[in-house]
Amino acid sequence: MSAVGYSMHGLKPAGGFPEAKYRLFLPKTLVDNRYELMRDISDSEGKALEDEAAGSWDAKLGGVAAGHYSPGGDEAKGTLVVTGVYGRFKDPDWTRNDMMKGGGEGADTEVVVAPEDFQPAGSDGITITCEVSTRTESGVKVTLPICGWVDANTLGSVVEATTTATTDDPSDVDLDKLAATTLQIRSEMRKPI
Repeated sequence: MSAVGYSMHGLKPAGGFPEAKYRLFLPKTLVDNRYELMRDISDSEGKALEDEAAGSWDAKLGGVAAGHYSPGGDEAKGTLVVTGVYGRFKDPDWTRNDMMKGGGEGADTEVVVAPEDFQPAGSDGITITCEVSTRTESGVKVTLPICGWVDANTLGSVVEATTTATTDDPSDVDLDKLAATTLQIRSEMRKPI
Protein backbone atom coordinates (compact mmCIF):
# COMPACT_ATOMS: atom_id res chain seq x y z
CA MET A 1 0.00 0.00 0.00
CA SER A 2 1.63 3.20 -1.14
CA ALA A 3 0.88 6.22 0.97
CA VAL A 4 1.13 9.40 -1.01
CA GLY A 5 2.66 10.55 -4.27
CA TYR A 6 5.87 12.54 -3.88
CA SER A 7 6.06 14.85 -6.87
CA MET A 8 9.01 17.15 -6.31
CA HIS A 9 9.01 19.32 -9.42
CA GLY A 10 7.63 22.73 -10.31
CA LEU A 11 8.62 26.39 -10.32
CA LYS A 12 12.05 27.04 -8.87
CA PRO A 13 12.03 29.41 -5.87
CA ALA A 14 14.94 31.63 -5.02
CA GLY A 15 17.34 30.60 -2.27
CA GLY A 16 19.36 27.57 -1.32
CA PHE A 17 18.67 24.40 0.58
CA PRO A 18 18.29 24.46 4.37
CA GLU A 19 20.97 22.88 6.55
CA ALA A 20 20.45 19.18 7.29
CA LYS A 21 19.78 18.94 11.04
CA TYR A 22 17.32 16.04 11.37
CA ARG A 23 16.80 12.54 10.05
CA LEU A 24 14.06 9.92 10.41
CA PHE A 25 14.27 6.37 11.69
CA LEU A 26 11.78 3.56 12.41
CA PRO A 27 11.36 2.96 16.14
CA LYS A 28 10.23 -0.52 17.24
CA THR A 29 7.02 1.06 18.57
CA LEU A 30 5.08 4.26 17.90
CA VAL A 31 2.42 6.36 19.63
CA ASP A 32 3.38 5.59 23.23
CA ASN A 33 4.11 1.92 22.41
CA ARG A 34 0.59 1.30 21.04
CA TYR A 35 1.81 0.31 17.55
CA GLU A 36 4.56 -2.25 16.86
CA LEU A 37 6.73 -2.33 13.75
CA MET A 38 5.69 -5.30 11.61
CA ARG A 39 7.62 -4.66 8.39
CA ASP A 40 10.39 -2.27 7.38
CA ILE A 41 9.70 -1.27 3.76
CA SER A 42 12.36 1.44 3.59
CA ASP A 43 14.38 -0.31 0.87
CA SER A 44 11.46 -0.95 -1.48
CA GLU A 45 9.90 2.50 -0.96
CA GLY A 46 13.28 4.22 -0.88
CA LYS A 47 14.38 3.32 -4.40
CA ALA A 48 11.13 4.60 -5.92
CA LEU A 49 11.26 7.86 -3.93
CA GLU A 50 14.93 8.44 -4.72
CA ASP A 51 14.24 7.92 -8.43
CA GLU A 52 11.30 10.32 -8.27
CA ALA A 53 13.34 13.03 -6.52
CA ALA A 54 16.38 12.74 -8.83
CA GLY A 55 17.07 16.14 -10.37
CA SER A 56 14.42 17.86 -8.26
CA TRP A 57 14.83 21.59 -7.66
CA ASP A 58 13.23 21.51 -4.21
CA ALA A 59 14.51 18.34 -2.52
CA LYS A 60 17.80 16.66 -1.73
CA LEU A 61 17.11 13.27 -0.18
CA GLY A 62 19.24 11.77 2.55
CA GLY A 63 17.26 8.58 3.14
CA VAL A 64 13.92 6.86 3.67
CA ALA A 65 12.23 5.40 6.75
CA ALA A 66 9.04 3.49 5.90
CA GLY A 67 7.20 0.74 7.70
CA HIS A 68 3.96 -1.01 8.57
CA TYR A 69 2.87 -0.80 12.21
CA SER A 70 -0.03 -2.61 13.91
CA PRO A 71 -1.78 -2.14 17.27
CA GLY A 72 -0.02 -4.40 19.74
CA GLY A 73 1.66 -6.17 16.83
CA ASP A 74 -1.66 -7.65 15.67
CA GLU A 75 -2.29 -6.87 11.99
CA ALA A 76 -5.85 -8.16 12.34
CA LYS A 77 -6.51 -4.97 14.36
CA GLY A 78 -5.42 -2.64 11.55
CA THR A 79 -2.29 -1.06 10.13
CA LEU A 80 -0.52 2.27 10.11
CA VAL A 81 1.63 2.71 7.01
CA VAL A 82 4.29 5.30 7.81
CA THR A 83 6.40 6.65 4.96
CA GLY A 84 9.12 9.17 5.75
CA VAL A 85 11.89 10.85 3.80
CA TYR A 86 14.69 12.93 5.26
CA GLY A 87 17.04 15.36 3.60
CA ARG A 88 16.65 19.05 2.74
CA PHE A 89 13.44 20.62 1.43
CA LYS A 90 13.44 24.18 0.06
CA ASP A 91 9.71 24.89 0.22
CA PRO A 92 7.96 22.70 2.82
CA ASP A 93 4.47 24.20 2.33
CA TRP A 94 4.54 23.76 -1.45
CA THR A 95 5.97 20.24 -1.13
CA ARG A 96 3.33 19.22 1.47
CA ASN A 97 0.47 20.49 -0.68
CA ASP A 98 1.90 18.80 -3.78
CA MET A 99 2.48 15.55 -1.85
CA MET A 100 -1.13 15.42 -0.68
CA LYS A 101 -2.37 15.79 -4.26
CA GLY A 102 -0.88 12.35 -4.89
CA GLY A 103 -3.21 10.69 -2.37
CA GLY A 104 -6.05 10.44 -4.87
CA GLU A 105 -4.09 9.80 -8.04
CA GLY A 106 -3.69 6.03 -7.82
CA ALA A 107 -5.71 3.50 -9.79
CA ASP A 108 -9.22 3.06 -8.36
CA THR A 109 -8.49 5.76 -5.74
CA GLU A 110 -10.52 8.90 -5.10
CA VAL A 111 -10.16 11.72 -2.55
CA VAL A 112 -13.57 11.94 -0.86
CA VAL A 113 -12.74 14.35 2.00
CA ALA A 114 -10.67 17.25 0.67
CA PRO A 115 -7.28 18.07 2.23
CA GLU A 116 -7.52 20.11 5.42
CA ASP A 117 -4.69 21.73 7.39
CA PHE A 118 -4.27 21.15 11.14
CA GLN A 119 -1.88 22.51 13.75
CA PRO A 120 -2.42 20.21 16.74
CA ALA A 121 -1.32 21.28 20.22
CA GLY A 122 2.47 21.26 20.40
CA SER A 123 2.96 21.55 16.64
CA ASP A 124 5.23 24.62 16.96
CA GLY A 125 4.01 25.93 13.61
CA ILE A 126 4.23 22.60 11.75
CA THR A 127 1.17 22.05 9.59
CA ILE A 128 -0.29 18.57 9.26
CA THR A 129 -2.49 18.14 6.17
CA CYS A 130 -5.07 15.36 6.20
CA GLU A 131 -7.57 13.95 3.72
CA VAL A 132 -9.64 10.82 3.26
CA SER A 133 -9.43 8.67 0.15
CA THR A 134 -11.34 5.60 -0.90
CA ARG A 135 -9.82 2.84 -2.93
CA THR A 136 -11.63 -0.01 -4.60
CA GLU A 137 -9.91 -3.36 -4.01
CA SER A 138 -11.47 -6.45 -5.61
CA GLY A 139 -14.79 -4.61 -5.91
CA VAL A 140 -14.78 -3.49 -2.26
CA LYS A 141 -14.44 0.19 -1.35
CA VAL A 142 -11.91 0.85 1.44
CA THR A 143 -11.69 4.12 3.41
CA LEU A 144 -8.10 5.35 3.88
CA PRO A 145 -7.41 8.46 6.00
CA ILE A 146 -4.05 10.05 5.15
CA CYS A 147 -2.08 12.76 6.95
CA GLY A 148 1.26 14.27 5.97
CA TRP A 149 3.85 16.84 7.01
CA VAL A 150 6.91 18.49 5.52
CA ASP A 151 9.50 20.56 7.34
CA ALA A 152 12.95 21.73 6.26
CA ASN A 153 14.49 18.26 6.85
CA THR A 154 11.70 15.67 7.03
CA LEU A 155 8.67 14.68 5.03
CA GLY A 156 6.22 12.00 6.03
CA SER A 157 2.79 10.50 5.63
CA VAL A 158 0.63 8.25 7.76
CA VAL A 159 -2.12 6.09 6.25
CA GLU A 160 -4.51 4.44 8.69
CA ALA A 161 -6.14 1.19 7.56
CA THR A 162 -8.59 0.05 10.24
CA THR A 163 -10.41 -3.25 10.56
CA THR A 164 -13.62 -1.38 9.69
CA ALA A 165 -12.14 0.34 6.62
CA THR A 166 -14.68 -1.37 4.33
CA THR A 167 -17.66 -0.04 6.29
CA ASP A 168 -16.36 3.31 7.56
CA ASP A 169 -18.16 6.40 6.30
CA PRO A 170 -15.35 8.70 5.05
CA SER A 171 -17.08 11.76 6.49
CA ASP A 172 -16.99 10.19 9.98
CA VAL A 173 -13.19 9.87 10.10
CA ASP A 174 -11.72 11.89 12.98
CA LEU A 175 -9.02 13.83 11.11
CA ASP A 176 -8.26 15.99 14.18
CA LYS A 177 -7.25 12.83 16.04
CA LEU A 178 -5.22 11.44 13.13
CA ALA A 179 -3.46 14.81 12.72
CA ALA A 180 -2.47 14.72 16.42
CA THR A 181 -1.30 11.10 16.02
CA THR A 182 0.71 12.07 12.93
CA LEU A 183 2.40 14.91 14.84
CA GLN A 184 3.31 12.43 17.59
CA ILE A 185 4.66 9.95 15.02
CA ARG A 186 6.78 12.74 13.53
CA SER A 187 8.23 13.55 16.95
CA GLU A 188 8.97 9.86 17.67
CA MET A 189 10.65 9.26 14.27
CA ARG A 190 12.57 12.57 13.93
CA LYS A 191 15.99 12.77 15.55
CA PRO A 192 18.89 15.23 15.35
CA ILE A 193 21.72 14.20 13.04
